[in-house]
Amino acid sequence: MYFSLSKKSSPSYRADIDGLRGIAVLLVLAFHLGTSKCSGGFIGVDVFFVISGYLIGSIILSEISASKFSLLSFYERRVRRIVPALFVMMLVTSLLAYRFFLPAELEEFAKSLLASTFSISNVYFFHQSGYFEGPAAMKPLLHTWSLAVEEQFYIFLPLFLIAVRRFFPDRQRVLILSVAMVSFCVSVWGAFHNPSLTFYLAHTRAWELLLGTLTALDMFPRFSNAIWRNAASMAGLCSILLAAVIYDRTTPFPGAAALVPCLGAALIIAAGRSGPSIVSRLLSLSPIVFVGMISYSLYLWHWPMIVFQGVSGILAQGIWPKAAKFVVLAASFLVATLSWKFVEQPFRDRRFMFSRPVLFRIAAASAAAFLVLGASALVTRGFPSRFPPEAVRVASFLENADPVTESEYRVGTCFLTSRNLQSSFDPSVCLRQDPGKRNELLIGDSHAAQLWHGLSSVFTDINLMQATASGCKPTLDQPLGADKRCRLMMDYVFHDYLQSHRVDALLIAARWDGSDLPRLERTVDWLKHQGITIVLFGPTVQYDSALPRLLALAIQKNDPRLPADHRVPYYERLDQEMSQLAERRLQVRYISYFKLLCPRGSCLEYAAEGVPLQSDYGHLTGGGSALLAAKIRDAGSLNWGPN
Repeated sequence: MYFSLSKKSSPSYRADIDGLRGIAVLLVLAFHLGTSKCSGGFIGVDVFFVISGYLIGSIILSEISASKFSLLSFYERRVRRIVPALFVMMLVTSLLAYRFFLPAELEEFAKSLLASTFSISNVYFFHQSGYFEGPAAMKPLLHTWSLAVEEQFYIFLPLFLIAVRRFFPDRQRVLILSVAMVSFCVSVWGAFHNPSLTFYLAHTRAWELLLGTLTALDMFPRFSNAIWRNAASMAGLCSILLAAVIYDRTTPFPGAAALVPCLGAALIIAAGRSGPSIVSRLLSLSPIVFVGMISYSLYLWHWPMIVFQGVSGILAQGIWPKAAKFVVLAASFLVATLSWKFVEQPFRDRRFMFSRPVLFRIAAASAAAFLVLGASALVTRGFPSRFPPEAVRVASFLENADPVTESEYRVGTCFLTSRNLQSSFDPSVCLRQDPGKRNELLIGDSHAAQLWHGLSSVFTDINLMQATASGCKPTLDQPLGADKRCRLMMDYVFHDYLQSHRVDALLIAARWDGSDLPRLERTVDWLKHQGITIVLFGPTVQYDSALPRLLALAIQKNDPRLPADHRVPYYERLDQEMSQLAERRLQVRYISYFKLLCPRGSCLEYAAEGVPLQSDYGHLTGGGSALLAAKIRDAGSLNWGPN
C-alpha cells in the first residue's frame, strides 16, 4: 500500500499500477462513506496487498539476484516511505482525540495508539473484536490494521526470500507458491470458523501479498498477444469492480471471496508487464494516476476525518448527511495532497538528507513520544479533568466492557461472542430446567442476552434459560454469511432441544432489521405449529452514538435535549410494524421497548440517578435491564401466555 515508484526514481515506473492503486483507495473511501452501490469496497485493501507484494517482491528479488540486497537499506527505505506520513497522522489524531473524546474513549484510543506505533494494531483490533468492542465509528486508528499487516510482511518477506535463494535456489517459485497456498487454505477455513482472526492477522492475509510476489516471478504467462492482454486486463478490472458491487459485510471474508479481487489485480499487473492495453491506458489517465500517487496519505487521513466528523462535526455541522460526506471527501483529498507533497515526497526523494542512524533515531524518538502520550492517557484514565465530574461518571458506562457486565450477559457460557468456541456453550447450565418453576427459554443475539439479568432478577418464580450468541438472529434459516456459531446454536435450539424438551414460553429477541421479518415470520409459524408459546421482543431504542457519550455531552453543554436529537427514528417505525405483525398476522405476545420506555414520545435515558439506561447505541446496562423487566412486570406481562 505504501510503496510507490516515481517516474524520477525508476525507469520501470508503471503509471497503470499507480492508477490501480487509485481505484483501490477510491473503493475503500466509497465503502467507508457508506456508498450503497459499493458495499464491497473493502476489497480495495486486498488490491493494495497484491500491489505491495508485487512491487516489494520485485525489488527484493532483483537486488538479491544482483547480490546487492541489504536488510538495513531495505528497512531504511521502508521507514522513509511509511513512518513520516503515518506519524504525522497519528499526532494530529491524538490531539483531536484529546479534544473531543470522553475519558473512556480516550483510554481506548491510547491503546490503539500504542498498538499502531509498534505495528501490531491488527493484533490489537482482533483482540477487541468481541461483542463489547467499541463501535468502529469511535476508532480513528482502526484502519491501521492493514498497515500493520504489511509491516509484518516486510519483516518476513526479505528473510524468507534470502533463505530460499541461499538454500533452495531452484525451487524459489514452488516454495513461495506453497507458502501462499497454505495461507490461502487457512484463510478459507478461517473465514467461516474464526472470521475476526482471519480478517485481521497477517498469516491469513499473506497469500494476497505473496500473490503479488508470484506475479513478479512470472507466475502468469506473458500476454504477448494484444487480444489476450486486453482480455486478461479487462477480466481483472471487471473482477475487482464486480466484487466491490456484489460483496457486503455479510460476505465471508477474506477466504475464497478475496480470490476474485486479488486475482483481478494480479491479472492487470501481469498483463501490463507484456505491453499496453485498453485497461492500462485507462488506469494511466492523469487524474487516476494522481489519486494513486496520493493514495497512501489518502488512506491514512480519510478514516480519522470520517470518525471526527461523526463525533463532533469537526468539518461541518448541521448539514444534510450526504452533504457531510462530500465535505469529508473533499477535505480528505486536500489533506492527503498536502501530506503527499510536504511529508511523503521530501522523505522519499531524500530532500531531508538524514543519515541512516539519524533517521532511525528520529523514528525511535517519535515512537517513544507516542509511548509517553499513550501511557499518560492510560495512567490518568483518559484525563478526566477535561469534563465535569457528573459527565465523567456517566461516561464511565461506555460500552460496559467490564467483568460485571460480562457476567450479567453470561459471556462465554450462555452468550457466545466471536471469541468463544461453540464448545463453551453448556446446555447443562444454560438450558437446565427446574420442575418447581415455569421454564422459559431466551434466544437471540446480544439484544436477547441483555434481557437475562433483568428478567431473571425480577421474575424470580421463572427459571429463565438462555441460548444467545452475538450477531445471531433467532430464526430457522440464517442470513447469508452468518457465523458458524449462529447456525450451530439455532439448529441445536430449534431442531434438538425444543423437540425433546417442553418450555412454557420461548422469548425471542434480536437487533431486528426490516430484512429479518420474512425469516421471523417463517420461524414463528413453524414454532406455533410445534405448539410452542412465543413472546416476541421488538427493536430497542437506538441512537446514532453511544447514549453515555450523548448524556455526558448534554451535561457538559447544558443541553438536556441533545440525546433525543440523536435517536434513530427508523426503529420506532420498525417497532410499529412489528407490533402490527405480531398482533394481526402472527398472533403472539409482543413486548415493545418504545411503549415501556418512551411514554408520551419521550424516552427514558437513565435507569437510576447517574446510571444510563444503555451502554452504547442500544444495549442495556445492568440497571437498564432491571428497569425494563420491572416495567414489563408492572404492565401485567408476568403471565407470558398468548394474547
